[in-house]
Amino acid sequence: MAVASAAAGAGHAGAGPAGSGPGSPAPGGAGVLAVRALRFWLVNYRRTWRGSIYTSVANPVLYLGAMGLGLGTLVDQHGTGRLGGVSYLAFLAPGLLAATGMQTAMNESTFPVMAAVKWLKTYQAAVATPLRPGDLFRGHLLFTALRVLMNSAIFLAVMAAFGAVQSAWVIAALPVCVLTGLAFAAPVEAWAITRDKDTSFSLLIRFGLIPLFLFSGTFFPVTQLPGWIQPVAYATPLWHGVALCRSLSLGTADVGGSLLHVAYLVVLTVAGLLAGQHFYRRRLYV
Repeated sequence: MAVASAAAGAGHAGAGPAGSGPGSPAPGGAGVLAVRALRFWLVNYRRTWRGSIYTSVANPVLYLGAMGLGLGTLVDQHGTGRLGGVSYLAFLAPGLLAATGMQTAMNESTFPVMAAVKWLKTYQAAVATPLRPGDLFRGHLLFTALRVLMNSAIFLAVMAAFGAVQSAWVIAALPVCVLTGLAFAAPVEAWAITRDKDTSFSLLIRFGLIPLFLFSGTFFPVTQLPGWIQPVAYATPLWHGVALCRSLSLGTADVGGSLLHVAYLVVLTVAGLLAGQHFYRRRLYV
């Protein structure tokens, strides 16, 4: 099994006279052990990638075709002043790009965590080696970041094929998508490890992910929302990812605003990392 080989590798790294029982640190530091945990997810994905690659390609094609070109034709006929003078396709595409980072991160941070800790007991097997709970947490976050990067790169390629890119700076949107994804993945995974039932994941998607997707500036400017709810939209991590990706795609990004968006997303990611370290350890060290 993949987890067995990764755990065995960690065991060899941690072997030595100082002792290398379960949870003992291994030479090379936490980064090395996190990469060993990442190896399990990579081997597992190598066996299942065909099941996800179709949606990774189909989603951007369908969204940009139906919403960007189809609905966009009607929107453009009524003027684009409220969109900053750009076509609806050019306005929509970078917002969907950022939303792809959020959706990928949420998908990877909920049910896979439940499977690893409860259904398949992967995490319990791993912590019987020198891999520590924090290593498992960081290893899965690394895998999530890679998945976000892969899906975002595919989306960006489809954007370019649809002619929705207006600036070469859009390439910088890829790390922004990864950061946006981590701003969701880290705290959500820290929460997911505490769950005993998966019913709460459906509630999170229904009352968290979907409203964020619809009302964080992805499909229309936040200024079109009622005034009392606009501050809530501006406080969401997805809005910061959408605003930054859109400014990069349209070539309107400025240093001050970009740094503010990045700082907000970094703070959420760091908070999630700290929470994850705590809750992973509490759940797996019993």
